[in-house]
Amino acid sequence: MKNTYDKLAYSISKCTTHTYSTSFSLGIKALDAKLRSAIYAIYGYVRLADEIVDSFHGYDQSSLLNQLIRETDEALANKISINPIIQSFQETVHQYSIDRQLIDQFLHSMSMDLEKVYYDKENYDEYILGSAEVVGLMCLHVFVEGDKAQYEKLKPYAQKLGSAFQKINFLRDLKEDYYTLGRFYFPNLDFMAFNDETKKVIEKEIEAEFKEALIGIKMLPNSSKFGVYLAYRYYWTLFKKIQLKSSRDILTNRTRVPNTEKMYLMMESYLNLKMDRI
Repeated sequence: MKNTYDKLAYSISKCTTHTYSTSFSLGIKALDAKLRSAIYAIYGYVRLADEIVDSFHGYDQSSLLNQLIRETDEALANKISINPIIQSFQETVHQYSIDRQLIDQFLHSMSMDLEKVYYDKENYDEYILGSAEVVGLMCLHVFVEGDKAQYEKLKPYAQKLGSAFQKINFLRDLKEDYYTLGRFYFPNLDFMAFNDETKKVIEKEIEAEFKEALIGIKMLPNSSKFGVYLAYRYYWTLFKKIQLKSSRDILTNRTRVPNTEKMYLMMESYLNLKMDRI
């Protein structure tokens, strides 16, 4: 029966999430059970595209990404896919009426990663919109469970949170992005010119986005508030660790939040919500 296949599809997306991200896995577990499968499906699909452009070196990455795009188009049109990750994703898209434009914008940003792009402010903003902000908006469709008015109200805050997360990833992965993937995302900057002063400018921008995003988190439904707040706390902790390092330090060692600290943050975040301290 197809129900068996659907369960398999969602379980593979869940396994993909657990394999690639401890932080997001814990955050998803903090969501109401009825929302988890859909968020696993979104993360699994996004991760699949990321792997094509980030990891499949030695293969025709452009061809593979185009294959993913074709299979996505067919799955959304036919409401079925023999790729389990795409299957769980298309089910989620249809169930929560996720805007097709968000998917296209995401895939466009993935295609940008296949080229050596010098980022100015315009295409930097375009890349972040597609690679991070629209992913947050896909998840927001799930969190509000079809409430269009609530979606529009929370949309700018979800975009700010996605943008802040992505910029922290850029800082954390600066060395690997440049030396392994040949990418440097920050606009109108040369990698060799990256210093403490430019790092502080970027950090100030991230802090402002975090501050605005928290306003939206407070307005989320109870079914999703804890999970999103927990992800926020993980990234805020990672950000504070990066702030303490010099520009030279973050080019030497990748900054991490240990799993033991993540567990502490989970308990603290739960208490903060219970006591209305966020």
